[in-house]
Amino acid sequence: MNTMSAVGSFAGLSIDDPQSLQDITVELPTLRPHDILVRVLAVSVNPVDIKRRAALQVSDVPTILGYDAAGIVEAIGPAVTTLAVGDEVWYAGDVSRAGTNAEFHAVDERIAARKPASLSFADAAALPLTTITAWEALFERFALTADSTGDLLVLGAAGGVGSIMVQLAKALTGVRVIATASRDESRSWATTLGADVVINHHRLRDEALAVAPDGIDYLFSPHSAGNVDTYAEITRPFGHITAIDDPVGLDLGALKAKSIAWHWELMFTRPLFEYDMTYQQQLLIRTAQLVDEGTIRSTVTKTIDGFDAAGLREAHRDVESGRMVGKVVVTRS
Repeated sequence: MNTMSAVGSFAGLSIDDPQSLQDITVELPTLRPHDILVRVLAVSVNPVDIKRRAALQVSDVPTILGYDAAGIVEAIGPAVTTLAVGDEVWYAGDVSRAGTNAEFHAVDERIAARKPASLSFADAAALPLTTITAWEALFERFALTADSTGDLLVLGAAGGVGSIMVQLAKALTGVRVIATASRDESRSWATTLGADVVINHHRLRDEALAVAPDGIDYLFSPHSAGNVDTYAEITRPFGHITAIDDPVGLDLGALKAKSIAWHWELMFTRPLFEYDMTYQQQLLIRTAQLVDEGTIRSTVTKTIDGFDAAGLREAHRDVESGRMVGKVVVTRS
């Protein structure tokens, strides 16, 4: 067999256009020395999928999206040492390579690991990208430890990254977790995951200062445009902010008076630059242990059984709505 089924995009079309994501047949990926070939059984959709699809230029060559995946190793490259054929794995992929919305996917073993034994493929596929993002933000950008105290403000706590960040912060640090959510459903979700306090992001300045009058120590920002002035008001002097979005023309001048540090977090940096590659594998191994111990739970809230263009369009539409609580996963029967 030299070909496989996949879901591809040829242009940045509206998700309501049937041509935005199409069922296609493509050649099997060629393995690099450190690659594993994975039979993909479940994927989840993240905002990065939406952004990349919307930005695509018209092309005769399809772009295969998808990053999060869980599946079974079918073949390995000659330099692979940590995984074997038959292993059940999970990972978040590499933005510079073809994505996981395919029957088979090639990924560097150094950013993949065995999935939690206690989770189904669907439950596992919800976690890698958001967990890596949250982990790097908490323990690298913010440099938190088990002994850390202070207040962590997680904006969008019911979203994909926020849902796992709340759990990791409560399990592995000593900070107080202040979550933002506006709807009853999302407020309940954040509380269930362990948030100490939930405030409304529509009244961010007043409610943040009401619960943390001396200012926030660590602020996680998934949506920074238009919010920097408010962040400057609610963050303490010498506080820290980590952002994962990419707003155009962002002016950080309001942060200078308080010497507030601004950090960027992109979980694709390591695979993009082949930098410290095994860090993410070790991170996923540790997360699998936390899951199997019952410390961390999957954040999947919706599963679509239909690994094809129609199923993925539904998942993209859910994420685009901006009203998702947790994660949506697409599975292969």
